Amino acid sequence: MEPRTDQPRVGRTSGLAPPAGPELIRIEVGAADGAVRLDRLLAARLAGRSRSQLQRLIKDGRARVGSKPGRPGNIVQAGDVVTLEIPPPRPALPQPEAIPLAVVYEDADLLVVDKPAGMVVHPAAGHARHTLVNALLHHVADLGGVGGELRPGIVHRLDRGTSGLIVVAKHDRSHAELARQFRCREVEKTYRALVWGTLEAGRQIDLAIGRDPVNRKKISPRSRRPRSAVTRIVTAERLAGTSLLEVTIATGRTHQIRVHLAAVGHPVVGDADYGGARRRLPPRLRAAQRLDRPFLHASRLVFSHPRDGRRMALDCDLPDDLREIAEALGGSNTEA
Repeated sequence: MEPRTDQPRVGRTSGLAPPAGPELIRIEVGAADGAVRLDRLLAARLAGRSRSQLQRLIKDGRARVGSKPGRPGNIVQAGDVVTLEIPPPRPALPQPEAIPLAVVYEDADLLVVDKPAGMVVHPAAGHARHTLVNALLHHVADLGGVGGELRPGIVHRLDRGTSGLIVVAKHDRSHAELARQFRCREVEKTYRALVWGTLEAGRQIDLAIGRDPVNRKKISPRSRRPRSAVTRIVTAERLAGTSLLEVTIATGRTHQIRVHLAAVGHPVVGDADYGGARRRLPPRLRAAQRLDRPFLHASRLVFSHPRDGRRMALDCDLPDDLREIAEALGGSNTEA
């Protein structure tokens, strides 16, 4: 049965899923509306939005009556179709939070912190607070806006489950120079990783990776748009059923180490996303079941100081949760 044309209707073209971009609202003017100003019509139909807010949207060119741009005072009548574009809300700027930071090095230009596992680097969907950025804004004066308002000071990132060293810029000149070094692959990045099975030192994994075509939250060599990625195994210590590695990366792709090691049949212990979380283990390996995150730690950063160019080499040991696992599996050298 067709709807009556004298009844007002509001249609949202965004469907059931939340819109990724602007939300488009389509309104069919019915006979019950009479002849009415455009801004009054929208205020009556869109509860929760003030008339002044809607007038601003109209003046910004976001409303149309039929195919023509609308004006707040336009008179619309039955049969007219009004389309309104509502831009997505601007994300709130991150706020300072008094979260303790493990500062490894700090001067007037930068600081290097040892990020704990479980901490997200910057606010994102589902993680608006308690991030490294929130902690940095409390720790560093005038950091807001350095390199961008939503990611102040951030030059590079670590996954939420990865612990270890992150360098943070304190001002725009420092940010620009550090970002250049990362972009030009002048920064040396070393990680400690525990993997299943035996993997020999000296191996290089050269495998292009990108967003998985099926699961967009994962990275895969099957990507339709893979990017080059190189991982090198520097040292390898055999433990019970596992290998404790020292790994360097020439590139910094998302999930690179985890994906590369899984691709060669040696996933990172505790990595639930890439095959490293195992529940049925013999007694000698059951210590690994205590892990609630991947055994991956950014243990060393080497870069040039952005002010005077001197080479900086900073290290941090394995955190307690990883060190205890390595020791339980028989590791004799668990310092980074």
